[in-house]
Parts: sequence; structure tokens; C-alpha cells
Amino acid sequence: MPAVGTAPTSARDGRGGELASRTVLDQLIVPPGKRISLAKRKPDETFGWDKEKSKVELASTIERLAVLQNRLHAEGKQSLLVVLQAMDAAGKDGVIRSIFTGLNPAGVRVTAFKAPVGREVEQDYLWRVHASVPARGEIGVFNRSHYEDVLVVRVKGFVPPARWKRRYRHIAEFERLLADEGTRIIKIYLNVSNEEQALRLQDRIDDPEERWKFRAGDLDDRKLWPQYMKAYEDAMFQTSATHAPWYVVPADRKWVRNLAIARLLLATLEDMNPSLPPPEAGIDGLKVV
Repeated sequence: MPAVGTAPTSARDGRGGELASRTVLDQLIVPPGKRISLAKRKPDETFGWDKEKSKVELASTIERLAVLQNRLHAEGKQSLLVVLQAMDAAGKDGVIRSIFTGLNPAGVRVTAFKAPVGREVEQDYLWRVHASVPARGEIGVFNRSHYEDVLVVRVKGFVPPARWKRRYRHIAEFERLLADEGTRIIKIYLNVSNEEQALRLQDRIDDPEERWKFRAGDLDDRKLWPQYMKAYEDAMFQTSATHAPWYVVPADRKWVRNLAIARLLLATLEDMNPSLPPPEAGIDGLKVV
């Protein structure tokens, strides 16, 4: 069984065979200790995948994820934390609907982090985050996360630079703690282009069923796009680690985004290799009457 907190080393292709290489996952990962340029990561990348075949593979991948999730829950010794970060309209909710709703909801806990309120404001910024990490046997999904405290807090100037700069160390040590105690962590940045975001925000404004998601501040954030990209690059450089890697997933095409994340989750759970506990002794040959 692989050590807790290591990056995935395998995945499968759409035909059910083992991939000859980890080419796609290698393209997604942010290598620990290396600085990347988000401008060089293509938001509209397809990896040469076929759209219709990819939809079929996504369905089969989710079925296999469900089997591994069941084993994870039954084993009750490990947990998986999936951190989703992105600019507005990149598809965090869409990822959760497309992938995690295909799993047993009893074993998946989704937490959406908004601006802190009430007692959250009175505590340190990691207090509410630690309270939401998945229990053993669970998959936890963070829709935004503790990284907001080195992203929006930095870009909007909510705290002095000296304060948010030391948070990289806090976050790295916090994630090391989680990994040491049995939580696998994967952090995913949904890489949407500025142009695609504009189209999606316009769709929100024009669609009465989606308009509630739009806020005027979204347009203010668009004006700060370069500052946000720099903040994300710095956060990834400071915190991508073998036990808690960052992955940059192209998000302009939803079908590519969903399949890439499903493959990543499958590879991670395969590495975690959860096992079913042994059945109760003496039930072999037992007949229910």
C-alpha cells in the first residue's frame, strides 16, 4: 500500500487498460518546489481526447470511483480531501454535480467556504477549515478553502503583506499534519480563461435560473485578473508538496475538466488502495431463511 500523502502514480485509459504513462497527470501537476506560469497552461486543452468517448469514459470512471469510495468508507482508516479553487464561473459546482453526486452521499461531505462570519471571525483563519476536514472513511470536498486567505485576502489588501505571507507556512504545516494523520490531499485549480469566464458570467446574467449566482463584485474581480493569477502562482509554488500536490486542470471545456478530475481522483484512490475489512467469522455457507 502506498504511503499516506503521496501523489498518485497510476490511472487507466478509456478502454480499461493501464495507461502506458502518466502523461496527462504529469501535465496537470505543479511540481513541488517549482514555479509555474498559468499563462502557459492552456485553459482550452483537450489532450487529444474525443468528446463523445470521453463522456462514456467519465461514466465508467465514476462507477469505479464508487467502488473505491465504498472500500474507503468500509475500511475507515483513511480520508481524502479534494480542494477546489478557481476564479468565478470556472465550474466548481459543476465538478461537484458531475462527479461527486455519482458517489454515495453518506460518504461525501461538501463544504463551501464563504466570507467568515460570527465566531469564525473571532478565531484564527484555519479554525473553521480544520473543523470541516473529512473524517476517516470520508471524501471531503472544499468549494473554495483556506487558500482564500492567501488569495482574495492578498489581492484585496484585507491584511498587511507580512500577515498573509506567513500563512504559506501555516498552510503547509497544516496540510502536513493532515497527511501525517491519514488524510490524502489533492488541490485542484480550475483554469478558466478570461474570455470564457466573461461568456459564463453573461450567461448567468441572462438566465433567470442562474442570475442569483451573479454578484457585482464578480466584475471587480475581473479587473484584478493579473493580480489573482500572480497570487495563485505564488500559492502553488509555496504549498505544492508530494503529500499535498496542486493540479491545474483546463476548465474552458467542461467535458475535459470533468474527465481530467475523475481520472485524477481514480488514480489517487487507487494509490490509497483502501481495503474491505474481513467479514465476520463463521458466515461462509450461511443461508438466510
